[in-house]
Amino acid sequence: MRLCLFLLEEDNLIGFYDDQVVYPIDQAGQAYYDATGFELDLPDITDPLELLPPNGVFQEGAKLLWEWIKSLEPEAKAEISLQTDEVDLLIPITLPSKILLLAGNYAEHITEQGGLAAERDETFPYVFMKPSSTLNTHLAPVLIPIVSPDHVDWECELGVVIGEVCKGVSEEEALDYVAGYTVVNDITDRKYRPNPGRKTRERDKHFDWLHGKWHDTFLPVGPCILSAKDVDPQNLQISLRVNGETKQDSSTSKMVFPVASIISFISQFITLEPGDLIATGTPSGVGNASGTYLKSGDEVEAEIEGIGVLISPIIHESEWLDSNESEE
Repeated sequence: MRLCLFLLEEDNLIGFYDDQVVYPIDQAGQAYYDATGFELDLPDITDPLELLPPNGVFQEGAKLLWEWIKSLEPEAKAEISLQTDEVDLLIPITLPSKILLLAGNYAEHITEQGGLAAERDETFPYVFMKPSSTLNTHLAPVLIPIVSPDHVDWECELGVVIGEVCKGVSEEEALDYVAGYTVVNDITDRKYRPNPGRKTRERDKHFDWLHGKWHDTFLPVGPCILSAKDVDPQNLQISLRVNGETKQDSSTSKMVFPVASIISFISQFITLEPGDLIATGTPSGVGNASGTYLKSGDEVEAEIEGIGVLISPIIHESEWLDSNESEE
C-alpha cells in the first residue's frame, strides 16, 4: 500500500498512490460505503502515519479500503481516481522533526570517489543532517544556486520514515519502528567553498562538505510512502536517470549498514520520533565520479522498486527568480 499527500485546488488531501493515478481516501471511502453499506472508520485524516504501521489508528481500515479498490473493474476505479497530473503531489509525510542522512553507506560509492571502504565491523555509520528548507516535492524544481552553480550532483537514496518513538533499540527490533519507505534525492554541491580567499583552518574541508548539502530545494522526497509491511528494505532495486540516461543502477542489498542497524545506531544517542526521515546513503554512479554535473534544463528521475519515480526538473536559481518576478 502506497500513500501520498496532494494538493487539489486549495485542499490538502491523502490518497492511495498508484503511479499514474491517486485515489482520494475520502472519495474512495464514500464509494466503499455506497457499494457495501459498511462505513469504514476513516475520519478526516491529515497525517499518513495514522494509516501506517506500527501504530496507525486507522491502518486496518486503510488496508481494507485499498484491497477493495484493487478488486474493482477499471471503469469503477476511474470513477474514484484522479490522474497524478491533475494534482500537486506534496512531500508524503508531514514536516519531520529531524532529517538524518548517511554518508558513504555503499562501498562502491566510496571507492568510485577515491576513498577506501571499511568493513562494517571496523567503523560506524556517518550521519549528518539537512535543514527543512532543503525539502522539495515531486516535480518541483531543484535550484542550481547562484552562489555555487558548477558542481551540483545527484544521489538516489532509500528514505526511511519512523512511525513510533524509538530510543535505544536493538537491530533485531529496529524495523518494528518503521512506518514506511520513500525515495530521496540527496542533491549535493560538491565544491561549494564559502569565502574562497579565506585563511585555511583545520575543519574547513568537513564544513565545506556539509555546506554543499544545505542549499534550498536540495532534498526532493516522494512521490509517495510505501507501507513498511509491504517491503524488505534490503532487497530493492535503486536507480537514477538524468535526461533518460541511467547513471545509478544498484540494489539496497549493497548497503554497508542495513536499515535496521542504522536505526539501532542512531537510536542509541538520539530519540527518533514519528515522522523523522532517514536517508540511507547512495550507491555508485554519482556525477562527481566522472566530473559530470547537473545544469539548468536537466531532468532527474530517482526510482526505487515498489515505491515509484521521483522526478526533479533542474533550473538555475537566477532563471527561477526571473520567472517568478515576471509572473508577479
